[in-house]
Amino acid sequence: AQVKSALLFAGLLGRTTITVRERIPTRDHTERMLTALGVTIDVTDGVVRLQPIDSLPPFAVRIPGDPSSAAFLIAAALLSPGGSMTVVGVSLNPTRTAFLGVLQRMGAIIQTDQTGVELGEPVGDIAVEPSRLRAAEVNAVEIPSLVDEIPVLAALASRADGETVFRAVGELRVKECDRLAALTNNLVAIGGDAWVDGEDLHVRGCGGSYSGQVDTALDHRIAMAFACLNVHQAVDLQLSEDRSPGVSYPGFFQDLTRVVQRA
Repeated sequence: AQVKSALLFAGLLGRTTITVRERIPTRDHTERMLTALGVTIDVTDGVVRLQPIDSLPPFAVRIPGDPSSAAFLIAAALLSPGGSMTVVGVSLNPTRTAFLGVLQRMGAIIQTDQTGVELGEPVGDIAVEPSRLRAAEVNAVEIPSLVDEIPVLAALASRADGETVFRAVGELRVKECDRLAALTNNLVAIGGDAWVDGEDLHVRGCGGSYSGQVDTALDHRIAMAFACLNVHQAVDLQLSEDRSPGVSYPGFFQDLTRVVQRA
């Protein structure tokens, strides 16, 4: 998606028609924003085509909350012993919220309510209640829309009933760390059950207790995923460090504490 956006901006600034072909649809924040500003962008059968304009109009925008950051608080609410939580003013862009569909397939009690639109981005609230989760299969076609949420989904899967499979997630090996290795190694180290088969990640849920130290590999999403898992009453973990979440979510631990205290 970042490469696609860069090409679209280059076409806009260079006043050149740009055509991008996508094998699998990726995030479309840029297409939505530019369309709302009057740029002609056609999206048909995996082809994104931009026709440049002379200039963009001035605009003001309130940036919606990031779904990838919200996913961690949602996970904590699902694992909490009681209470409910609503995340307010978050982007509900369907190319960013596929993880909500996966959670609902897993039995999570989640409701969304669109309250507005910001430069083409649907914005709204996400309400969550503690839920008993069951295993699910996440197919390859879903991965581009939830690749950043796989660490926290895997953490949740470790407390779900059954075996969850994430298909074609080899890209996780080249993130801030090798997230496939970090997830499987840490889950096994604390008493869970997880393994990699080719490009697929398998996580078998456990009804017992987890304890031990988690090596975050200085990866913000690994650290936040296991911090959320620690909310569960049968889990007692220590993170190797607590600085990495500041890369994407500086107030993460304060917000996580608020969620847990209210529960």
